[in-house]
Amino acid sequence: MGAAGLRALLESVRYEVLPAKATEEKVLAHVPRDVVVTITASPVKGLEPTLELTGRLAAHGYRVVPHVPARLLRDDAHLKEVVDRLGEAGVDDVFVPAGDADPPAGSYEGALPVLRRLTELDAPFTHVGITGYPESHPLIHDDLTIQAMWDKRAHATYIVSNLCFDPRVLGEWIARIRRRHVTLPVYLGVAGPVQRTKLLAMATKIGVGESTRFLTKHASWFLRFAAPGGYSPDKLLTRTEETLDASSVGVAGLHLFTFNQIAETEAWRRALLDRLVG
Repeated sequence: MGAAGLRALLESVRYEVLPAKATEEKVLAHVPRDVVVTITASPVKGLEPTLELTGRLAAHGYRVVPHVPARLLRDDAHLKEVVDRLGEAGVDDVFVPAGDADPPAGSYEGALPVLRRLTELDAPFTHVGITGYPESHPLIHDDLTIQAMWDKRAHATYIVSNLCFDPRVLGEWIARIRRRHVTLPVYLGVAGPVQRTKLLAMATKIGVGESTRFLTKHASWFLRFAAPGGYSPDKLLTRTEETLDASSVGVAGLHLFTFNQIAETEAWRRALLDRLVG
C-alpha cells in the first residue's frame, strides 16, 4: 500500500459515533466537515436519537450517514416516514444493517426486504451501505453472509466491513467476496485508538441489556486491547499493506469505530497523516 495508499485511506475516512448526549458537541469541536460521520442506532433506544442527531449534524454542514437497522422499523409506513425525514435533512447516504433488536419492532427480520423496499420507493438515497463480516458472525455461517451480500448488491452501493483485527483474515475475506463477483467498494472497519478502560465505560453507558450483548459478542476485543503493547490501528493498517495493494480489491476508505472517543480518533488520524507527509 505504501504511504500514498495509506494517506488516501485516511483522507477517505468515516467516523462511526453513538448518539449520546455529548456527541454533537464532540463532533463540532473535533471533526472537520470533510469527514463523513455515521451514527449508530440502539435496539433499546430505537431510531429516534439517531434521526435527531442526524438532522442536527446535517444542519451543521456534515455529511451524515444514519444507521437504519431493519429490525427497528415497525412497518412500511415507518420506513417511508424515516425516508421522508432524512430527505428533508438532506441525507443522501444510509447504512442498512439487520440490527440486533430481538424481537424485531415489526415485520422486517433482515436488511434485504428493507433494501428492496427502498428500491421500490425509487431509490431515495444515492448511497446505500450494507454490512460485511470478515471475522465470522456469531450467529450466521460465513457462506451465508457472503451470499447475503450477493443478494443485496443490486440495492446497495458499498459495503462496510465489521471490526477485524487480523490482516490475513481481512485479505482472505475480500478475496472470497471478489471471487463471488461481489464488486461493491469496501470501507474497512477499523477500531480507532481506543483505550480498554474507556471502551468498557462506553459499553456500560449503552445500558445494561445492550452492555451484556456488547460484551458477549465482542469479548475477544478486550483481550486484544489488554495484550502487551495494547491495540494500535497503525500496526493493523501497516500489516494490511499486501491485502490493500491489489488493484482488484476495491477498498474505498476507512470506517473508524470511534466508540465516541472522537477527539482522540481525530488527533490520531491527523498525527498519522502528518507523519506520512513528512
